Amino acid sequence: MPSPLFTDRPSAEPPERGPVDALISQTRRVRAGVDAVRREAFVDDTDPQGRWQRALCELAMHQLDDLDDHLEQLREGLPEDPLDDLADFDGLDAELSREPAPAAPATDPGRTSLLSRVGSAEWHLLTDEVTWSGELYQIFGWDPASPPLTLDELPALVYPDDQALLTTMVTDCLIDGRPIDGEFRIVRPDGGVRTVHMMGEPVLDADGGTASMWAVLRDVSELRRSQLAVRETRDSLQRQRHIAQTEHRLAVELQEAVLPPWRGSLRFPHGDPDALDLAAHYLPSSSSALIGGDWYDALELPDGESLLSVGDLTGHGVTVTSGMAMLLGALRGMAVAGAQPGPLLGWLNQLLDASVQPALGSAVCCRYNPHTKTLTWAQAGHPAPLLFREGTGRALTPPDGVLLGATSGATYEQKTESLEPGDVLLLHTDGLVPGRDGQSATERLLSLAPRFTGARSAQDSVRSVVEEFGQAEREDDACVLVARIGG
Repeated sequence: MPSPLFTDRPSAEPPERGPVDALISQTRRVRAGVDAVRREAFVDDTDPQGRWQRALCELAMHQLDDLDDHLEQLREGLPEDPLDDLADFDGLDAELSREPAPAAPATDPGRTSLLSRVGSAEWHLLTDEVTWSGELYQIFGWDPASPPLTLDELPALVYPDDQALLTTMVTDCLIDGRPIDGEFRIVRPDGGVRTVHMMGEPVLDADGGTASMWAVLRDVSELRRSQLAVRETRDSLQRQRHIAQTEHRLAVELQEAVLPPWRGSLRFPHGDPDALDLAAHYLPSSSSALIGGDWYDALELPDGESLLSVGDLTGHGVTVTSGMAMLLGALRGMAVAGAQPGPLLGWLNQLLDASVQPALGSAVCCRYNPHTKTLTWAQAGHPAPLLFREGTGRALTPPDGVLLGATSGATYEQKTESLEPGDVLLLHTDGLVPGRDGQSATERLLSLAPRFTGARSAQDSVRSVVEEFGQAEREDDACVLVARIGG
């Protein structure tokens, strides 16, 4: 019986670089042509030439399907849920769950091509004759001067875990007449491990008995290695995305747990509602994933005074948010214990300097006495409060104070400001006015003085700030706290 024609040739070179859509269209046109040839041309199963040509068409379909899948992934990019695209690899779960194959030697033929080399073989059962194509010798790394392996010898080159699989495929083909279509790994004489896709059929004699078995074998090592790399990369990205989402959720929940509510006016449970009208607002960065360490706070103190503070801990994420919560908790505790703003910032500086994860922060801390209408305040490298009165505004002259965490043993001065009924005090963090330096940002905020004069409440003043700056693109989050002095 004549042997099939060999496919003793390397795979076709990939098309020239160009738009991915053009490559996809070209691949699909070729695939449609190959499919038409496969369905219409070769129908005589008794013709070895026809069988071989049909097998080549099937092989080309496999290769074009693989190429089309990869080009589609290249065009679509990473999906929102990376696990969605792993459905294409379901058939490889058993293969990928096994011990990873060592990398092939750099000199291995076909190493850099997804369209791998193809070889052919035929095993004649009646004469024990074995025929291999030259390409198959290269795939198996077998010495061309040596005789090809018989079906009994072939398992010697097969990876131990895959020998039973090959035996089953060959037995089913020879005994039950089933076509072969499966993959197994081989261990080449040089120690390299390759993955081979095998397709074959039994060849029957005139009496219907199996006379021989022929097969085409394709080295799919690089294709499987690429799919494994994609799977591992996407699994890693999925884990990273899950970690980032978890950290973001924790940061948001922590921030919401420690900051006073900013929707509507802030109210003290036992304070005089006519003494101090308060409102605040938190403005997130343009990237909602970046939760920073900005805070605002208003607290009723046991002696009847009020604590007002804003601050910003550098950085983003749950670590920074937890650091902000630590500082805010310490600030509240020391203020309740009677600490004045200057010494209080000094102790916060020591706390931040001694923390496990050093960071820098800025803050303004104020104590307001409603009986004397005086504001005692200190700052640590932070924009000064803005005071609006009778249609004009100005920044309070800041006392000396360096950034929190910048140096050990820093001391912070404090100043006292007399306030009048109707005054509006605005405290804010950097980033409230995006794209501006400190002086320009202050000027923009002071330009809101006429609107503050006509505002009926602190909440109206905050609304004016948000209307003016809330829609701007900002790289960092920001806070604004407005206190309106009552009669």
